[in-house]
Amino acid sequence: PKIVPGCNAEWQRSILMCKRAIEPRYVNWTLPAGFMENQETTLEAAARETHEEAKAEVVNLSLYSLYNLPHINQVYLIFRGVLVEGRASPGAESLEVALMDESDVPWQDIAFPVIRESLELYFDDKQNNSFPLHYGDMRRLGHNYEITRY
Repeated sequence: PKIVPGCNAEWQRSILMCKRAIEPRYVNWTLPAGFMENQETTLEAAARETHEEAKAEVVNLSLYSLYNLPHINQVYLIFRGVLVEGRASPGAESLEVALMDESDVPWQDIAFPVIRESLELYFDDKQNNSFPLHYGDMRRLGHNYEITRY
């Protein structure tokens, strides 16, 4: 399986989102995330992807969610961290970046179901002011997805 680390980068309770400049899901919104490279940790990969996609630095990273996607042989690990000085700008793989509150998120234009799941969990946790580790499986069933949370 391919490991896909990503980041919920927060700044003043908003979250960093990237509009994709690449396929798949060109022009759709996502969290900074991508395939892990050889000789890096998952945390390093999440920070690197955030830098590559949003020219942003993140600190205080901790694992937030882990989802198995067996239908596409991927494992997503989303970390939660703080965006340094709230600075971000589009990297080579992003058309634009934005800090968004829940009401700003273009829910119809989210690139991947696993990203939508992570965002929904994040905004629920933000409301409760509690951020536990989330773990689950996401399986494609025709045009729908079945999510099992543990």
